Amino acid sequence: MKRVEELINELQGIMEEAKAVPLTGGKALIDTETVMDILDEIRDSLPSEVRQAKNIVADRGQIIAEAKKEAEAIVREAEQRREKLIEKESVVIDAKNRATEIENATKAKLFEMKKAATDFVEDIMKKADEALAEQLTELRKTRQNIKMANKVGNNND
Repeated sequence: MKRVEELINELQGIMEEAKAVPLTGGKALIDTETVMDILDEIRDSLPSEVRQAKNIVADRGQIIAEAKKEAEAIVREAEQRREKLIEKESVVIDAKNRATEIENATKAKLFEMKKAATDFVEDIMKKADEALAEQLTELRKTRQNIKMANKVGNNND
């Protein structure tokens, strides 16, 4: 993301430092080869930005899988405890009640963990989406400025 921003800033610098062409209403001449090289670098950098977004999505699955695995281990442990307690006749009723509480607490914790993981990943994805959209908008503006600058340059030839 930072590389794309640096390249866009470089393009902006070129545009700001371009020499104005008299009598063209603010149009300026730019070195199109340099600008095209920068645009090529931006294009090359964008796939890595997309890969980063995909990694975030992949991490979401891993977070949810880990939460599920932990919850399943807790459920297994709760079931084992319940079985041991049931074996003792004098505490059968208490054991069932406690096991149910543990199981319900585990399910609630699993639900909370899944929701937290999903919310976390959604927030990251939203931020990545917004950043990519912003970069794309900047790229399009820069391309439009280059086209306008080229038209001015071609009209003056």
